[in-house]
Amino acid sequence: MKKKIVYLPQPEPQTHITFRSRAGVTDDILALLHEKGRQYGVESVLPFRTDNIVLAQWVNLKCRYGCSQYNANWSCPPATPDLDQVKRMMKEYSTALLLAGSQNRNDFYKDSNRNRTDQVKYWKGTVSLERMLFLLGYDKAISLVSGACSLCRECAYPKACRFPMEKRPTVESFYIDLVGTLKHLGIETCVAMAHHETFKYYSIILLD
Repeated sequence: MKKKIVYLPQPEPQTHITFRSRAGVTDDILALLHEKGRQYGVESVLPFRTDNIVLAQWVNLKCRYGCSQYNANWSCPPATPDLDQVKRMMKEYSTALLLAGSQNRNDFYKDSNRNRTDQVKYWKGTVSLERMLFLLGYDKAISLVSGACSLCRECAYPKACRFPMEKRPTVESFYIDLVGTLKHLGIETCVAMAHHETFKYYSIILLD
């Protein structure tokens, strides 16, 4: 019996649209991201050019000294790319999204079950938006999440990650000076000085 060969239609060539016109992320897509993001506490989604991202070696000092997750979490250094690798990766991207949310709760900085639940929600929300973008055609989309991974009460590192499909590097693990980046984007932010003050958190999704 002769086998039948099926030829798939070739996609029509598309003209590259620069991000300067913001046509690469349409209002319809932004509306979808806002709608889904609100389920996870994401308050705003801002498209921006990756040349506004400030990379700095000193950010790694904050990870090495003063953070208990260094060498203890799959989403934090040294399990994440080094600065040279990050710089090479960033050259492969020109556009990104800044995801922002806030929390005003007295025990936000405390190690509590409620705090961990919120951290997991923010984390899953960012990854969920990344996957939505992938399905919309942004095949290079990858999340840089806010805060250390809390999917497990205690990370399995250096043993195999229990949630490899959810594992993502943090913003800081990519040597990103977040405050400097926000200044480049014209966003003012400040450190919460007391437990009752609003805490702002930011994630980044690299697009293309």
